[in-house]
Amino acid sequence: MADDSHLTEHATAREELLKGHFLHVVRDTVRLPDGGSATREYVLHPGAVAVVPLTDDGRIVLERQYRHATRQVMIEIPAGKLDAGESPLACGRRELLEETGYVAREWAYAFTTYPTVAYSDEAIEVWFARGLAHQGAKLDQGEFLEVFTATPQEFLGWCREGRIVDSKTLASAVWIQNVLAGTWKLDWKALP
Repeated sequence: MADDSHLTEHATAREELLKGHFLHVVRDTVRLPDGGSATREYVLHPGAVAVVPLTDDGRIVLERQYRHATRQVMIEIPAGKLDAGESPLACGRRELLEETGYVAREWAYAFTTYPTVAYSDEAIEVWFARGLAHQGAKLDQGEFLEVFTATPQEFLGWCREGRIVDSKTLASAVWIQNVLAGTWKLDWKALP
């Protein structure tokens, strides 16, 4: 591994700017690699999990959901924030059921993405799920979304055309394409 000491900043102080229901914003004072100092404002986040659900006939389960910050309905893979003390796999299973109504027999970890590295420490673990069975969605109060399926070709076309702009979903497209082509392998685990 490369020595990154010439790039690394070290926090020397922290100030809390906002602690809301969802957002926690801080300002760190940091010592720069050259000995100087600067401030860094960013959002602390507990982490999240996103799921690429694959149906037995090879379709991808997706959602359409209004995102107020962008004032748009987005096409996304199912995802949600980790609850305190919750494992990523438990979060993925919970979110898949709550949002889409599906449970999965097999799960495989794919990758972790940091969608907004300039201003948040949020990390999203992305898992694939297959062997789906529909049990009925259990949306959170105030959550409204539409669940649908698409072929991989439709999905990748929407990414190319700019209809899908959500970062976790776009990052997953690379994995979907390579996993379905057999180029990248996943380590599938059966779950009870």
